[in-house]
Amino acid sequence: MKRLLMLLTAAAFVFSLQSAAAEPVKIGMITTLSTKAAYLGEDIRDGFQLAIDQEGGKLGGIDVELLVEDDGRKPEKAKQIAERYMKKDGVKIMTGIVFSNVAIAVVPKVVRDGVVYLSANAGPSKLAGKGCNENYFSVSYQNDNIDEVVGQFVNDSEHQSVYLIAPNYPAGKDHLAGFKRYFKKDISAEVYTQLGQSDYAAEIAAIRAAKPDAVFFFLPGGMGVSFIKQYAQAGLSEEIPLYGPAFSFDERLLKAVGPVALGVKNGSQWTHDLDNPANKQFVAAYIEKYGRTPTLYASQGYDTARLIGSALKAVQGNVDDLGAVKQALKKAEFDSVRGKFSFGTNQHPVQDLYIREVIKTDDGQYTNRTIQKVFENHVDAYAAECEM
Repeated sequence: MKRLLMLLTAAAFVFSLQSAAAEPVKIGMITTLSTKAAYLGEDIRDGFQLAIDQEGGKLGGIDVELLVEDDGRKPEKAKQIAERYMKKDGVKIMTGIVFSNVAIAVVPKVVRDGVVYLSANAGPSKLAGKGCNENYFSVSYQNDNIDEVVGQFVNDSEHQSVYLIAPNYPAGKDHLAGFKRYFKKDISAEVYTQLGQSDYAAEIAAIRAAKPDAVFFFLPGGMGVSFIKQYAQAGLSEEIPLYGPAFSFDERLLKAVGPVALGVKNGSQWTHDLDNPANKQFVAAYIEKYGRTPTLYASQGYDTARLIGSALKAVQGNVDDLGAVKQALKKAEFDSVRGKFSFGTNQHPVQDLYIREVIKTDDGQYTNRTIQKVFENHVDAYAAECEM
């Protein structure tokens, strides 16, 4: 009888292990799916989901369940979602936050509580330097990066003075800091607007009065649509050229603003025309599934999913062993749509950065074309402050 009980107990234990192994790994995505910035989160989600669909519901051969919730661009709401993911759903991996103020509110708490967070967009300096954490990985960039490349490009141009404008929140300050780090000439003005602002009449009047050689702006999503349209309506686009990071000239934004963005040059770590096999198949698959050209956000969502897949494969789906998960993530053994990709000492990307130009295609669409690589294997400015 005793032997029978032992056999039954062992069998139950084996069954419980098999059942646990059969459960999909839950990945919690907190992103922005409402407000005028909704498409940013939609594209991150869609890029991530494409990677899952391509593996038939798996990542790295491991069954996954993607939980997605809208933060409404509100830090407090995002914190509530994160808490629910951890306590109710037992999530050990999170991603998806679009805005840096939301990331700063959420990430420090979840990584302290033993969750691995992988950023598919927001890359605030606060989390790249002294606030770095072994459980935090940025798969996208550090905020300053995509402005640094424009700063260098404009510094090498004939322009002697530039007017700067961005929303008054952490990412806005990071983006302008990045531009200034490499632009060594005259800054006509540095203006911070309200986050979510839609009327830029006062700012445009000030630009006209300042008469700079160029304007550099960071206004993602609907803010960028409003600013570019109003800037053109004021007649300034023909007088004072615009520059910005990729966020202000992504494909969905260009569809909204049309010809007024033609010829504008912007910085990015990715474009749909990058010539590598992983990118070609991603762009084709994304267009086939969603009927639109992927944006930078979509590419970051896709890369994040593929990176997670590489780690899940390495640990055979055992996310309870977070040490092994993190070691696998650091190796970045996946085919990035960017081509070369690795992590620096602060677990932020070391990657190439490009200048793109807005063009009109033969079928009348507006998109970006890569015209120049400015930085190769670029490391962010805050890595040295990270003590990991």
